[in-house]
Amino acid sequence: MTTTQQTDAAQNGPLEGLVVLDLTTALAGPYATLLLAGLGATVVKVENPASGGDSSRNNSPYFGGLGLTLDRTADTDMSVSMMGRGRNKKSITLDLKQARGREVFLRLARGADIVVENYAAGTADRLGVGYDDVRAVNPSVIYASISGFGAQGGTGKAMDSIIQALSGVMYTAGAPGGDPIRFGLPVGDLLAPLYAVVGVLAAKVNREATGRGQHVDVSMLGALTSLMSIEPFDAFAETGLPLRTGNEVPRLAPFGIFRAKDGFIALCGPTDTFARGVFRAMGRPEFGEDEDFATRDRRVRHASELHRLIGEWARDLPRAEVVAALSAQGVPAAEVLEPAEALRNPDVLAREEVVELGHPQHGATGLMGPGVPIRFSEASARLDRPAPHLGEHTDELLSGIGGYGQGEIAELRKSGVV
Repeated sequence: MTTTQQTDAAQNGPLEGLVVLDLTTALAGPYATLLLAGLGATVVKVENPASGGDSSRNNSPYFGGLGLTLDRTADTDMSVSMMGRGRNKKSITLDLKQARGREVFLRLARGADIVVENYAAGTADRLGVGYDDVRAVNPSVIYASISGFGAQGGTGKAMDSIIQALSGVMYTAGAPGGDPIRFGLPVGDLLAPLYAVVGVLAAKVNREATGRGQHVDVSMLGALTSLMSIEPFDAFAETGLPLRTGNEVPRLAPFGIFRAKDGFIALCGPTDTFARGVFRAMGRPEFGEDEDFATRDRRVRHASELHRLIGEWARDLPRAEVVAALSAQGVPAAEVLEPAEALRNPDVLAREEVVELGHPQHGATGLMGPGVPIRFSEASARLDRPAPHLGEHTDELLSGIGGYGQGEIAELRKSGVV
C-alpha cells in the first residue's frame, strides 16, 4: 500500500460500508446509532411520517433563522436535541403500521448489516419488524434491542428517572439522611446505548468468524444496576460505612469538593504521598507527621477535622490558585467547571470529543454537542454532517438500498406509506 493509499484509508471510519437501519427514538437508541454513525456506518433513520418522526424533533429549544428560540418559528427550525443526536444520519419516512410500510422495511433490511431499535419490549414483534421478521429475510443481520427491562419485559414504563430510581443510584449521591437525588445527566439513557454498541461490535466479530447474525438484547435497568455494583455498596452498608457522604468521601480522606473564593475545587488525595502533597500545598507539612493524619487509616478516622482544615485554607483563595498549589505538589486537583465552561475545554475541543453543532440550512450555531471520544491511529471517527430534516433522504434510500424505481416511490408517497 502506498503512502497516499494509507492516508486515504485513514480517513475512512472503521465501520465504513456497514448499513444500519435505525428504528430508535428519544435518547437511548439514538445515542447508540449516533456512535455507529460517527464510526463510519451508514445510518438510515426510519421515522414515522404520521407522528412527526423522532420525538426528539419536538424537544425545545430550537435553532433556525432567528437563532435559538423556545418555540418553533419556521418549518426549517430544528430541535437542538435532534441537531446533536441526528448527525451523520440519513432520514427516511416510513409508516410501519401499514402492511406496505413493513414490506418496504423488510426489503431495506435485506441489504442491512445491523438493525437497532428501542421500542418497549415486544413492540417491534407486534409491528412485524422484530428480530425473527428481519432474520427471515437476512439471516446474518445483527439486531440490537435497547429497552427498559430487557426482551422479557418488565413492570411499568421505562424512562431515565424510573431506571435511576430502580437501580439504587439515587441513594449514592447527596448528604447522609437526605432525599434521593436524580442525576442531572440521564445516566440510564446514556449507559445502555454504550453497552448496545459494545454488543453490536462483539456480534460483528462473531459474525466474521461464524457467518451468523444474532440478537443483542440490552436492558437499561440491568446496565445501570450492573455499573452500580462495581462499588460494594452492600458491603458498605453491612460494615457501617456511610453510603452517602455529600461532597466528601471520608473513607478516602483527603478527598472531596471544597469551596474556594470564586468557585469550587475537587481534590483526590487518598494515598500517603498525595496527602503529604496536600499538606505542603497548605503550608502545613507538619500534618504529615501528626498522629491524626500520618496514615490513611488515621486520616479516615479524623476525616471531618481534616476536611474542615482544607476547607478553611481554600475558602479565601481563588480556585485557580488552590489548584495550582495542589498540582505543584503532585496532587490530583481541578477547578469544578460549570457545563458551559466544560463543553469548551480546549483539551476536549482539540480532540473533537465535543464539537460545535451545525444546522442544515443555517450552518454553525455556537452550540456544543458530543463528538466521538475515541481516536484511532489508522481510521477516522467523526460527527461532521448535520442532522437531516424529517424524510430528507427518503427517495435516495428507497432507490439506493431498496432498489425502488421512481414510479414505485411516487406510488408509496401517494398511499401515505412514506
